[in-house]
Amino acid sequence: MSGGGIAPDGRHWIACRRQFLFPVKVLSRLFRAKFVAYLKAAFRQDKLGFHGELKSLGEKRNFVEWLKRVAGTEWVVYAKPPFGGPEAVLKYLARYTHRVAISSSRLISMESGRVTFRWRDSRHGNRSSTMTLEAVEFIRRFLLHILPAGFVKIRHFGFLANRNRSSALVLCRRLLSTSADAIGSAAILSRKPNSSVDQHRCPVCHVGVLRTVEWLSVEQTLNHRAVRSPTAQVDSS
Repeated sequence: MSGGGIAPDGRHWIACRRQFLFPVKVLSRLFRAKFVAYLKAAFRQDKLGFHGELKSLGEKRNFVEWLKRVAGTEWVVYAKPPFGGPEAVLKYLARYTHRVAISSSRLISMESGRVTFRWRDSRHGNRSSTMTLEAVEFIRRFLLHILPAGFVKIRHFGFLANRNRSSALVLCRRLLSTSADAIGSAAILSRKPNSSVDQHRCPVCHVGVLRTVEWLSVEQTLNHRAVRSPTAQVDSS
């Protein structure tokens, strides 16, 4: 999450509001639209069963009228900050994006068509246990973790999309460094300082070279936390 984006005219940076992640109302309407679309597809394929008081919905006209009423109602998507913070979310997602379903070290044996492996029982304090399954069942469970064809684990959008990432990042850095209202600077996008001396010239005297005292994270910048004072005075000239 970038905390902002390039304006449609490409002339300035638009920063998001404080404590903002994504528009919950937009998310709820998107979820509603997807849910209704899947309901329509299931109805056309005769995958829905209506019984008792819902039996009348089996007729197409009644189902369409009922679906219109449902689609016109505001849905609620429950969204809240994670208990463990953003670090816990990244750690959780990393297990699915950068690791296989089961590592070779957990495989114990393969005998008489049965696979024995180690697993952790989360219901009993992550106690390590062993499990033995038929090879076919083991393979079935493993294949559940393989993505369908064409499905991408990580997809970047906006200025991080592969198509225009290089040019967009250059524009972002320029807009962040020249806008008076921008939060932070190019360091928000990259923690690596530019090796060029000209990039570190003092903006006041244009002679001295600025020295980095401390890096601030985006969260610290948004919360307006004070920069820790250096232990010794630094003469930028």
